[in-house]
Amino acid sequence: MWSLGRLLKGSAQVSWPGNPGHVMSAVLPTYARYNLAFERGEGAYLMTEDGERYLDFASGIAVTSLGHCHPHLIKALNEQAARVWHTSNLFHVPGQERLAQRLTDATFADKVFFTNSGSEAIECALKMARRHHDATGRPERYRVITFPNAFHGRTLAAIAAGGQAKHLEGFDPVVDGFDKVEAFEPAAVEAAIGPETAAILIEPVQGEGGIRPVPEAFLAELRAIADRHGLLLIFDEVQCGVGRTGRLFAHEWAGIAPDIMAIAKGIGGGFPVGACLANEKVAAAMTQGSHGSTFGGNPLAMAVGNAVLDVVLEPGFLEGVRETSLKLRQRLAELQDTYPAIVRGVRGKGLMLGLEVAVPPRDFIAAMIEARMLGVPAGDGVVRLLPPLTIGGAEIGDAYERLSATCRRLDAAARAKSSK
Repeated sequence: MWSLGRLLKGSAQVSWPGNPGHVMSAVLPTYARYNLAFERGEGAYLMTEDGERYLDFASGIAVTSLGHCHPHLIKALNEQAARVWHTSNLFHVPGQERLAQRLTDATFADKVFFTNSGSEAIECALKMARRHHDATGRPERYRVITFPNAFHGRTLAAIAAGGQAKHLEGFDPVVDGFDKVEAFEPAAVEAAIGPETAAILIEPVQGEGGIRPVPEAFLAELRAIADRHGLLLIFDEVQCGVGRTGRLFAHEWAGIAPDIMAIAKGIGGGFPVGACLANEKVAAAMTQGSHGSTFGGNPLAMAVGNAVLDVVLEPGFLEGVRETSLKLRQRLAELQDTYPAIVRGVRGKGLMLGLEVAVPPRDFIAAMIEARMLGVPAGDGVVRLLPPLTIGGAEIGDAYERLSATCRRLDAAARAKSSK
C-alpha cells in the first residue's frame, strides 16, 4: 500500500495517538484520508508512483465527469493557459459569455453567475432568493424550507441548510433562516410555509445523504406548491447535474424547472468551476454590486467548462450514459444476488449509483482499495459509485471483478468472525 510519508518528503512525519503509521503535515487535518496518493490518471484509472493501478469509481466525488486527462479538456486548458489566466470580473471574459449562453440555451435559465465551488453556488442561490423578495416588496420573506439527509456544502449557511448535526457541531449559533421538514410529503411542506418563507431548497438526487433520488412526482408537487404560495424553487444539482443521471440535469426527469439552480463538480471535469443559474424573474434583482467573486468565471475555468459541454452536449452522449447505467446496474444486481450478506441493495439514477452494504461504508471501501478500486462513503449505509460518464463495457466488467473480490474478502471475514 502507498505510504503518504513518501509524498511528504521534508515535512514533519509525526504519528499521533490512535493513528500509528500515519503522518502529520502542515495541512489542516479536517479529512479522514485514505492512505493513498496518486501521481497520474488516465480515463477511469488512477496510478500511484509505484505504478499500482486503481479503477476510479469515485471521480473525485462526481467531479472528473469525463475521466482523467481527457484529451479535449487538456487541449482547451493548455491553449487558454498559453493566452491569459486571470483578469477578474472588472472586465469582460469571453469564455464566460459563451459558457453562460450555452447553459441558458440548454436549460430553464436566463442568467448565470460563475463561482469556484458548489458551496459558493448555493450561497449565491440563497442570496438571490432573499434579494428577489426584497426587490418585490416582501423583505420579510427570507426563510428556506429544506429536507432530511440534505447536504448543501460547508459554509455556515450551507451547513445550516443541510441541518445535519455532525456538520453543525461546534459552529453555534446556527445561521437562522432554514426550516427542515421531516419527510418528502407535500402536506409537510405546506405546513412549514409561513409569512417569512421565501423558497424551497432540495437536491433532486441526494448524494451525501445516501444516493436517494427524490420521487419525480414530489418534485412536481414542489413546483406547484412554490407557484401557489409565491415561493422560489431552488435545486441543488452540484453532484447530480451535468449528465450524471443520464439527463443534462436531474430535475429534467420530472418535467419541471426550478427558479434557481446551483451546479459545480462535473461542469469543470476536475477544474474548480461552479455556477448559479436563474430565470429572469429572480435574476432581475441581482444588480451591480449585489454579488461578486474574484476568481469565479476566470478564463481557465471557462475554457474547461466549455470543453466539458462540448462533450456532454454532443448528440448521443447522454443516451450513452443511460445505456451504460443500465448495464452497470445489471452487474451490480448480479453482485447483490451473489453476495446478499454483504450487498443489500442498489439504488440511484444514471451513473450516480449506491450500494447498500451490510458493513460500515468505510470498511467496504477499505476492502475495495485492497482490490484496487475507489468509491465514496455516504449516509444510510451506502457506498457511492460515481464513475466517469465515459466508461464502457470494459470498465464495467473490471468493476464487477473488483467488487466481487471486495465482497469475497468481506464475506470471508464475516464468516471467520462468526465461527469464533
